[in-house]
Formats: sequence, C-alpha cells, structure tokens
Amino acid sequence: MAKAGGGAILLTAAAVLLLLARPARAPRLFGWRLALPTQGQALAQIGVACIDLAAASAALFILVPGIAPALYPTLFLAYGLAVIVTLVSHVPGGLGIFEAVIVATLPDVDRPSLLAALIAYRLIYYLIPLLLGVVAIALHEGNGWRHPVSRVLDGAQAAASGMAPVMLSLLVAVGGVILLISGALPAIQHRMRIVTGWLPLTFIEASHFAASVIGTLLILLASGLYRRLDAAFWMTRALLLAGALFSLIKGLDYEEASALLLIAALLQWTRGAFYRRTSFTAEALTPAWIATLAVAVGLSIWIGFFAYKHVDYQNDLWWHFGPHANAARFLRAGLATAVLAVGAAFWRMFRPATAPRPADRRSITASADALALAQRTDALLATTGDKLFLISGTGRAFVMYQVQGHSWIVMGDPVGDQSEWPDLLWQLRERADAEQGRLLLYQLSLDALPLAIDLGLAIVKYGEEARVDLHHFTLDGPDAKPLRYAERRAMREGATFEIVPAGRVPMLLAELKAISDQWLAAKGHGEKAFSVGRFDPAYIAACDCALVRQEGRIVAFANIWATANRRELSVDLMRHADEMPYGTMDFLFIRLMQWGREQGYDWFTLGLAPLSGIEARRLSPFWAKAGAFFFRHGESFYGFEGLRAYKDKYAPRWEPRFIAGPSGISLSRAMIDLQKLVGGGPGSAATRTRRRRTHAPPAAGLDDEGGQSSGRLAGADVG
Repeated sequence: MAKAGGGAILLTAAAVLLLLARPARAPRLFGWRLALPTQGQALAQIGVACIDLAAASAALFILVPGIAPALYPTLFLAYGLAVIVTLVSHVPGGLGIFEAVIVATLPDVDRPSLLAALIAYRLIYYLIPLLLGVVAIALHEGNGWRHPVSRVLDGAQAAASGMAPVMLSLLVAVGGVILLISGALPAIQHRMRIVTGWLPLTFIEASHFAASVIGTLLILLASGLYRRLDAAFWMTRALLLAGALFSLIKGLDYEEASALLLIAALLQWTRGAFYRRTSFTAEALTPAWIATLAVAVGLSIWIGFFAYKHVDYQNDLWWHFGPHANAARFLRAGLATAVLAVGAAFWRMFRPATAPRPADRRSITASADALALAQRTDALLATTGDKLFLISGTGRAFVMYQVQGHSWIVMGDPVGDQSEWPDLLWQLRERADAEQGRLLLYQLSLDALPLAIDLGLAIVKYGEEARVDLHHFTLDGPDAKPLRYAERRAMREGATFEIVPAGRVPMLLAELKAISDQWLAAKGHGEKAFSVGRFDPAYIAACDCALVRQEGRIVAFANIWATANRRELSVDLMRHADEMPYGTMDFLFIRLMQWGREQGYDWFTLGLAPLSGIEARRLSPFWAKAGAFFFRHGESFYGFEGLRAYKDKYAPRWEPRFIAGPSGISLSRAMIDLQKLVGGGPGSAATRTRRRRTHAPPAAGLDDEGGQSSGRLAGADVG
C-alpha cells in the first residue's frame, strides 16, 4: 500500500519539478540521451497520480463505518500525509506508521471502527492482489510443471506400491484390532449422549455389532493384501469405509474413523500393487493368520472382561439394551467375532487349495534356433521331454522350467542369444508373481548371475562344475598317473572304446536297456527327472553313444551331448554292467576326451560336485556352514567329497554354480519342491509333463546322483 501510494506521490512530484525546471536539452547518461516527457505527458502523470490517491483513499473511506461524507477531504489529506511519512520512515510497508498517522489526523472518527477499517484495507490491498497473482502464475506455469510433477508423483506411487503389500497388510490388521478393542471398551458418555439424541438405539447397537465384525474381517483380509490379491483390495476398501461409518455411529469415535479413512486412502493410492486376479480364500486363511486372528479376538475379549469385571454377569445381560449397556454390547460383539473366527478356521481346514496354473503349458517344445546358438551342453536338457519353455519372440532364446507346487523352477541358464535373456527371465518372474508363485533359478552359472541379482533374488552357492580344457588335456606327468593306470588295466582286461552314431543306436537299444535295468536294480532306485535324463528309447536313439566293450559285449555306455559350435562336449546318461573291467568309467572318459579333442571341441564337462567350494567361516551364513559340514561329513548320505576327488583326477577348472530364489523360509519351501521335482516320482510335475507329450520325443534318460557312475557324472543333482 505504501509503495503504491508513495509511487503516486513521487510521480506527481517528479512531474511538477519537470514542469517547473525543464532543461533546455535532453540530459545524457554514459553517452545515452534520455528522452524526457513532454509537458502534456507530465500533466497526464500528475492527473493519473491524483486519481490513484483519490481512489485508494476512497476505498479506505468506504470501509470506515458511519463516517460522514464531509470528512472525505480530511481523509484524503490524511492519507497523502500518511504515505509521505511512510516513505520517509523506510519502515517496510509502513506497518504501524501509516495507521498511526491516519488515526492522529482523524480524531473525530471512532477509533475501533477506524482500526478495523485499516486492517480490512490492508487485507484487501495486499492479500487479494497477492492471491490473484499467485493464481495467475500457477496457471501460467502449470503446463510447464505438470509433467515433472506428474513424473515425481508417479515415481512416488511406484515406490509406495512396492511396499504396499507389506505395509498395508500390517495397517489393515492394526485397523481390525482397533475396531475389536474399541468394541470391547465402554463408549465415552458425552459422545454417546450426542449419538442417542440423534439416532435410534437399535441403529447404534447394530453399528456396534457390525464394527466388531468388520474388525475381524479386516484381520482375515490382511493376508490377501500381502499376497497382492485384487479381491482382497476391493473387499478391504469397502470394509474400511464401512468401519469408519460405524465407528462414528456407535459412539462418535472419530479417532478410529480417521485412522480407517487414512488407511483406505493409502490403499486406494496404491491400488496398482494388488493385481493378482485370483481367488484369495485358499491362501488368505493360512495357519499363521488364523493364529493371529485368535490372538486378536482373545485379546479383545480379555480387555472386555477386564473393563467390566465389576459387572454381575447374568443370562439376561445378553438381551440388555440401553445407552449405558456397555457390558451387554461387549458380550454380543465378542460372541459374534468368536463364531466368525471359528467358522473361518473350519472353512480353511476343509477347503482344498488349488495350485497355480502356468499360462504357457502348451510351450513344451524347445526352439531349434536357440539350441543351435547354445554355448553349453546343459542346453540339451531341453530334449528330455519333461520341461516347459518360455521362448523369445525371435525364437533365438528360451528358458526351460517347470512348475512344482507354487515354485517355478528354471533349469540352468537361459539358452540362446544372451541379449534376450533378461527379458525372458523378467517375463517368467512376472508370470510366477501373478500366479502367487516363487521363482527359483537352479544351477545358475556366472554368465546369468547378474540377471538373478537384477531380479532381486537371494543367491546361494550350490557347488562347482568340473570343466576340462581339451586342448591341454594329457596323460603325461605325475598328476595323471592314476588315469594312466586305469586306462592300461582296462585295456589289459580287454576293454575297447567305440563311438556309435545316432543312426546305429536303435540296433543296440535292447542291449543298452538290459545294462540300464541292471544298473538301476544295483543302485536300488528309479529314474529321476528334470535335471538329468532317463533311459527312453527315443531319447537315447537321438544322440551319439560312447560304448565300452569287453570281448564284444557292451559293459558301459554314455549318450553324448555336444554343442553345435563344438565349444563343449559332455555326457548325460552313464550306466554300466555289474561285471566290467577295472577302471572302465575312467577309460570311457579318457577316450571320449581324446576323441573330442580330435573333433575340435574346446571343453569337456564332467558335471557338478554339489556343495563343493563352500567355505564355512565364523561369520558365514547358516546355509554355508551347513553345506560345508555335509560336504565333509555326509559320506553316508552322498559321496560329496569323494565325487570332488574323483573328478579332480582330470585336472579340471572348477567353476561355481548357484541357486537363486526368494529369501527366508520361501527358499526352503522352493528347495522342497525342487527335491520333489527331480525325484521323478508320480508327484513330480516333470513326470506329468512327460506323460502329456504326444508329438515331441518322450522323456530322456536320467540317472541317480549317488555314485560315481550316475547320470551327468554322478553330480548333476542332489535335489
């Protein structure tokens, strides 16, 4: 106000001085000629300044109640004087100075009315233009800020959605507990009097009952929110709003109503986090959540009995209705919640749970283009006939996996073009998540380990794989003495080596089948699945086969795996007769490696040594200590250390292999599913997939992992 009024006075003064002392020539400043206003322009400035002062003082005059019109000239002069004094004082806005001059020059005006008018004048003069300016700037700058702000809000919403299942399930459960405890405590008397004055008693009683029931349901639904179920989202939101309404009706409990509305708002803001379109009832009522519900209901009942311990409980107390019948209301609400909790528990016990169904069960055939690009022989596990496949759009890469229970288990690295691996793994992870499943990557190499980290999976070292560099493989030197001895002794006992092309294998199937059956009977177990092959005529006939004969009789065989680019050579199914020359299997490996080197292969893979290379130090995690203990002392269960020593004879390069999966107890549950899957029994999903195949080759051979002569060199799997 002082700035505007002062500007008008300064403008008037400058115009008057210009008229009285106008220079003959326009002044110059730093070489620039300043154009002065003409006399007409100066007179116009004086007129504008006078009109501005008159209008501003007139606005103040109108705000003063009961002032006589004859006092306007006095007010005008007082206004001008106040502006001048404000300019001289240099007080910001003339705060206090301006008002004091006006009051001093108008002694006949009612002081309180004049001060009130001055305050209103300040508000109108300052705040209304300021608000209009803010609105104008906001409208002008809105388009420029809209997209950045939208991006920030979207980012915040995405971050909140990531935490929403855990946080909101906890908040909703807390909201349910609040409603239960509130139903067990007496209402605040003065609030109850207000409610009973407006609403009928029956309505209040029903609201009290309904609020306690809603509290129970919210605790049940919290588990569904944790699992990101859309049905739980819709029901929880409706119950939160209803609970807030009933909290107000039953006793003006606006505190708990506000808390429930806040939780509902957070739930609505993060609604994108609850995207699983499936029934939640089979998974919501888990034993843990039933126990939580029992504790909450028991706590509310205990609080109620403690609060009403002075009440003489009689049978007719159940039917006592009245504004102060808090104990009766507690009994009825406690009975309702207990009945609901027991009913939900029995419903959970008698309701069968349904396992998730993958969206791509028809993908049971691998991509030939991707297999042609494979860098590792593990990719040929895709030909065993017991896996599902997620294939990239180009067909140059795929992931082989199986769904066992709620676990989506991937076998090895993705196969094919590595540039397409990330998208495939993310697709599979999203599918598993949408089906409420857990993703487990089994026997992962260093090539795919960064992808598992990006997926947010926990990493566990599983063991080490023995790979022999065929360009440097030799039987010379002291370290190779055991191999030389085994080879020579097998040869002295009549062992010979032979590579049979796949086209001639069908003629040998009967003899090979007899050896396989004999081997299985000696080991005392059946075929396994998923991580190794099994004896199946179609699978065996599709591969070249390495044989060891003694006097023309086959005593051992192994089907050969080889990559198309001759980078790696390996074997899958290896079995032998009971009677065979000493060192037969060493003889088979030595000759097969020598043959592979002659054919131009770079590496020969001897398979895994489970639990190998895991160090157990004082600060190591529990799984590392347990793995190291079983590796050193678990010979009675499985020859972990002996298997490592056996493969060490070939001077391999040991490369780590990993398991990547969910953290905590979920990883243990996934490992149980893995054990069931590779076991190959009737409950194995791999067995069921093999039976469903009608056009693809049947499942291939598989081996036990309990001896040095089992499938994948006895170390492919321990489940």
